Amino acid sequence: MTKKSFHASVLPRMRAFAARLIGRSDAVLVGLSGGADSVCLLHFLHYLSKEKHFRLAALHVNHGLRGKAALADQRFCKELCQTLEIEFFSQKAAVKKVARELKLSPEHAARKARYAVFSKVARSWGATKLALGHHQDDQAETILLNLLRGTQIKGLTGIPLRRPLTPTVEIIRPLLCITRKETEAYLKNNHLTHITDQSNFDDKFTRNWVRGTLLPLLETKQPQIKKHLAQMAQQIADLTSGK
Repeated sequence: MTKKSFHASVLPRMRAFAARLIGRSDAVLVGLSGGADSVCLLHFLHYLSKEKHFRLAALHVNHGLRGKAALADQRFCKELCQTLEIEFFSQKAAVKKVARELKLSPEHAARKARYAVFSKVARSWGATKLALGHHQDDQAETILLNLLRGTQIKGLTGIPLRRPLTPTVEIIRPLLCITRKETEAYLKNNHLTHITDQSNFDDKFTRNWVRGTLLPLLETKQPQIKKHLAQMAQQIADLTSGK
């Protein structure tokens, strides 16, 4: 995708979608892992904040599971925020302690510990929104994963566009309108680098198998499968919420 075609088609869609989620009075805290999605999100919201005049900061959570690699990720995120002149926070999550005390898998313990850090920093900074970088591929993967595990109707709504984090902070996902390829095009067009987590390619995790094997197979029969799953999820969410 050329820079011209991206600015003509994808960027207007991102702007219109984000306008539904963020207002001038908001203070937006971005969950920044350093991966392609979160870097795309941070840079886009930085650009948007200049126009819409909302406050913006970034938070990196170190899960303490990857040693020196985790510290390198943290440094990358800090340097990116320094370059963009965005306020930066980093916190370490007690994943091993949570896993041990609650008898959870490392994956589930990491999520629980991460959201505890999100809540703590969002409240202390005065955030009204916590922005996360999930995109349309993540939505499709989540719905298919829920189907494979066996799900009730709520599982077909996938990842919510917005939901409460605390009584005063709302989680929002401004990239749910675009695909992984479009986030990568955004990075390329803006000359941005990012971190690649090699664990995302390990097929022992079912989500990675869905991402690397199942979805590409479905796309050979229906190239618009991700878009269709996202539309279905939104329709079910609207129906079950009474809209």
